[in-house]
Amino acid sequence: MTTRQALDARASSLMLLLCLLWGVQQVVLKATAHNIAPIMQIGLRSGVAALLVGLFMGWRKERMSITDGTLPAGLWVGGLFALEFLLVGEGLRHTSASHAVVFLYTAPIFAALGLHVKLPAERLNGVQWLGIGLAFAGIVLTFFGRQQAASGTGPTTDALWGDALALLAGMAWAATTVVVRCSRLASASASQTLLYQLVGAFVLLMLAALALGQTGIHFTPMVWASLVFQSVIVSFASFLAWFWLLRHYLASRLGVFSFLTPLFGMGFGVWLLGEPLEPSFVMGALLVLAGVMLVSLRGGPRRPDQARAGA
Repeated sequence: MTTRQALDARASSLMLLLCLLWGVQQVVLKATAHNIAPIMQIGLRSGVAALLVGLFMGWRKERMSITDGTLPAGLWVGGLFALEFLLVGEGLRHTSASHAVVFLYTAPIFAALGLHVKLPAERLNGVQWLGIGLAFAGIVLTFFGRQQAASGTGPTTDALWGDALALLAGMAWAATTVVVRCSRLASASASQTLLYQLVGAFVLLMLAALALGQTGIHFTPMVWASLVFQSVIVSFASFLAWFWLLRHYLASRLGVFSFLTPLFGMGFGVWLLGEPLEPSFVMGALLVLAGVMLVSLRGGPRRPDQARAGA
């Protein structure tokens, strides 16, 4: 079994790039939502990315086996992946891209807690618990500050519904991470794990778009650019890189590091969608960064017996 290690410079740099890409994807989905429903766009990008992963596996002469014991877990992660983006797509219809990305990326909190219970190598120490608390407090502060500034009196029912869907999407993502790490998929290739998810998302989200009457598309240059970006960069390249990281590094350290993604997402929301920047955002961002630093700098097992258990 692969020995997973704490973050090094290579993993940190790659995670920084992934966080930037994942932060902007919600903004792009929101910006094109009037021409193509987010659920429809995510379903299409998943289908294109699944084809690319299949070609990639063929180029590497890597076989997709459903008799190696990974199929049950593969069905689970495919369903959870589809559920995550169904909730994201619906959430974006009711709330802003900035709010959606903030609540989606509470996933590391739930993933770290789940892995803390399931895997000895992923146990969190006291400093890391403090880091998670600070980061979560920063996200909550940022969210409520932005909602109150937007409405003048507090959250609207419609916005709260969208935020709740995004939070549930974060839980679905966390559950996917736990299933990957605690099943036969932990030793499967990153491309095979990703293919399970992409096929599940393509099938289930296209059915959902059909059932909800969200299949209409008005093709524009922006829509084409978004589909290429979402399919090739986000769903293919970035997710392959994410699962490679999961196989080689401690997932709780990677997950909490991705708290940077809401900062990128909100920054792109301000820049590209003209969303306002409030003092609460600055305070929340500082808390999130402090939490990320505490968890990342104190990552890894604390005792030799923990390291052996992780291996």
